[in-house]
Amino acid sequence: MPKSLPSAGLSTAIRNRFAKSRGAPAGVFAMFAMFAVVLVAMVSTSSARDEGVVAKEPASAAVIMAVSPRSNAPERTWQRSVAPADREIEAVANAVARRYRISLEATRELVGTAYREGKVIGVDPLLIIAVMAVESRFNPIAQSDGGAIGLMQVIPRFHADKFDVAHGKSMLDPRTNIELGARVLKDYIRRGGTDVAGLQLYNGASADAGNGYANKVLGERQRLREAVRQGGNHIRA
Repeated sequence: MPKSLPSAGLSTAIRNRFAKSRGAPAGVFAMFAMFAVVLVAMVSTSSARDEGVVAKEPASAAVIMAVSPRSNAPERTWQRSVAPADREIEAVANAVARRYRISLEATRELVGTAYREGKVIGVDPLLIIAVMAVESRFNPIAQSDGGAIGLMQVIPRFHADKFDVAHGKSMLDPRTNIELGARVLKDYIRRGGTDVAGLQLYNGASADAGNGYANKVLGERQRLREAVRQGGNHIRA
């Protein structure tokens, strides 16, 4: 491809060419001189524009790379943070399942229900779980000679006013039993004024000056609290 002459050289060459043409009319020479000036100006403008485009191209590419995600960039894996309540439920479930040798999956459901009901009615969920441990050792189909049924050994004939909460449900259903048992416990604590007095009423042993039942339940709750602090370690016998 032929090399293009610099703009200054092109102007000089045109002037020399017409200067050598003897006898050329002055008007013709002036016209061609003006044409040469215009041509030089157009070449200079085109060169400047081309240089500007070349200079801008890397910047444009940089902008595109900055806003365009890399196709081979590794994806981030976000892990859901575990809520403190979930960790506590897991710790309690592990401790109970190991101590009483029962299914961890089933225990997790029972503990979760106790936490939900305790939050709704305003009773310490660990106290609800401790009552289940002492009353039935987490046997959902337990029944006493006196007619106490289920996990929390609720006696239906004594608490008919609370059955509307579980209308159409069986007292052997674990969730229903925990719900009703927790409400009965809440009522007794309110009547007794303290956890100890309420637990003695729950057991029908308010006349026991030694508070044997209450001490047993509260001792179980203390072991559960320790399990929570230790993050799910075994409850020590």
